[in-house]
Amino acid sequence: MITEERHKLILDILSKKGIVKLNEFVELTDTSESTIRRDLTYLESVNALKRVHGGATLLKSRYTELSYNEKLDKNINEKSIIAQYAASLVQNGDCIYLDAGTTTFEMIKYINNTNVVVVTNGLKHIDALVEKGLNSYILGGKVRAITKAIIGIDTLKNLEKFRFDKAFIGINGIHFEYGYTTPDSEEAVIKETAIKLSKEAYVLSDESKFGEVAFCKVSEIEKASIITNAEVENFDKYEKLTNVKVVTEDDLYRNF
Repeated sequence: MITEERHKLILDILSKKGIVKLNEFVELTDTSESTIRRDLTYLESVNALKRVHGGATLLKSRYTELSYNEKLDKNINEKSIIAQYAASLVQNGDCIYLDAGTTTFEMIKYINNTNVVVVTNGLKHIDALVEKGLNSYILGGKVRAITKAIIGIDTLKNLEKFRFDKAFIGINGIHFEYGYTTPDSEEAVIKETAIKLSKEAYVLSDESKFGEVAFCKVSEIEKASIITNAEVENFDKYEKLTNVKVVTEDDLYRNF
């Protein structure tokens, strides 16, 4: 396979999966690890992708984002691992906030304590919460079609009535200098407020979000703990700012 064909295949794979490990590129291109490393280095130098721990991900626009349905197909295994651990933090009697997003949605199936109250701005979340038999509230307001999130001034006023033991937040960018960010200003306000109204706040993110900076700031890193699936570049800088829990499949087998 010639270099240009490999580069196209690498970018095609990334567009479908979001984040791809080095060994997957090696298998799919039937080439050596050293060759793939050179390919990734070159493609990063021309701003075609971003290298992450053990692999690569596509560069993201600060302002645009994938639709909810497109996100459902990205990093499925990583989301499941993160969601299972996050759900284990929900205790009997908790009042929690579940932010709109595919990883927070994945949490619902793993929440085993039914004596909890859940507030969400996730349009997709509410049916799953009701089916699970959880005491649930959905915030009113405007629906942002691309993310299925309920946003706006009415949503904010509704949210401010509540106080939470724990909030679980989805995010688009995590940067040790620029904090947590997301493309939409109205979603940013809802996320920021939920964090402020919670005793404990957790940002749920696979490794592809680290180092990214989206259009609108949500909060500083130290305002929420991070639950993720792998260590990333500059990991020590994030650990100095907040609690970072790296969860692996082995952790789940040991603990659940």
